[in-house]
Amino acid sequence: MKGYIYVLLGAVSYGVLSTFVKLAYKDGFIVNDVVGIQLFIGALLLWGGVLLNKSMKSKTQKKSVKPNKKEILLLTVVGSTTGLTGMFYYLSLQYISASLAIVLMFQFTWIGVLLEAVINRKIPEKGKLLSIIPLLVGTISATNIYSTGLSAVHWLGFLFGLLAALSYSIFILLSGKVAVQTNPILKTAFMITGGFIVCSLILPPTFFTNGKLLIELALKFGFALAFFGPFLSTLLFSKGVPLVGSGAASILGAMELPTAVLMSVIFLKEHIGVSHYVGIILILIGISLPGLLRKKEIQTI
Repeated sequence: MKGYIYVLLGAVSYGVLSTFVKLAYKDGFIVNDVVGIQLFIGALLLWGGVLLNKSMKSKTQKKSVKPNKKEILLLTVVGSTTGLTGMFYYLSLQYISASLAIVLMFQFTWIGVLLEAVINRKIPEKGKLLSIIPLLVGTISATNIYSTGLSAVHWLGFLFGLLAALSYSIFILLSGKVAVQTNPILKTAFMITGGFIVCSLILPPTFFTNGKLLIELALKFGFALAFFGPFLSTLLFSKGVPLVGSGAASILGAMELPTAVLMSVIFLKEHIGVSHYVGIILILIGISLPGLLRKKEIQTI
C-alpha cells in the first residue's frame, strides 16, 4: 500500500508545477529564471540529500554502488533531456493554458511507444498499439481543435508542448538504462545538475547577476518548484516504483494530468469545457490500457 501512496503523491506533486509557473509569469518573472531557479535549487536540495544519505549510510555501514566516470558523464547527458523537458514545458506555458500544456505533455506516452519500436526494430505489443487510439482521440477532444480549429491554439505553445513530450520520452527510454545500481538520490542529483547546465546555456538565467531577483524568485516560487519537482517527486517515485512495479507506476503516475487540470481551474481560473474532460478521461484510459491488458493476460495463463 505504501508504494501506491508514494507514486500517487509523486504524480500529484509534479501536477502542481504548471500552476506555480503560470503564477510566476503573472508576477513578471521570465522563463529563463523560472527554469533556472527550479533546477538550481533542485540540484542543491538533491546534493544535500546525497550528503545526508551518505552520513546515514556511514552510521549503518551500508554500502551503495557509486557510478564510475563514464556513468557520471552519461547521467549528466541523460539529465539534459529532463532539463529540456522542463524548459520546453515552461516555454509552452507562455503561450497556452496550463490545462492544454499538460495534455500536450502527455503525448510522451504514444511518442515513447513509437521511439521504442524504432530503436528495437520491433512492432509494439498489442496493448501499446491499442492505447494510441484513445490517446490521440482524447488529445483532439481535450484541445477542442475540431470545433475551434488550429488557429485557436498558439502554434509556439503547441510546438513547445510536443517538444516537451518528445524530450520526456527520450528521458524515459534512457534513464532506466544508465547507472541502474546507483543510489536514486545520487543518480538524480547528477541528472538535474546536467539539466541545469544545458538549460542555462540555452536560456541563461539572470538571477546570478541580480541578488535581489535571486532572493525574491527563490522565496516566491523557486523553493516550491524545486521541492515539488526535482526533489520530492524524485524521492517518492524512487521509493514507490520498486514496490508497485513499472506497469502500475505508469498508471498511477497519470494522476499528474488531472492534478494539473484541477489546479489550473482552482487557482488560475481557467475554463475547462466538457470536451476537455472527455479528452482527459480518454487519455487516462489510453495510459492504463497496456497495463490492464497485460494483467489480464497474466491472469488467464
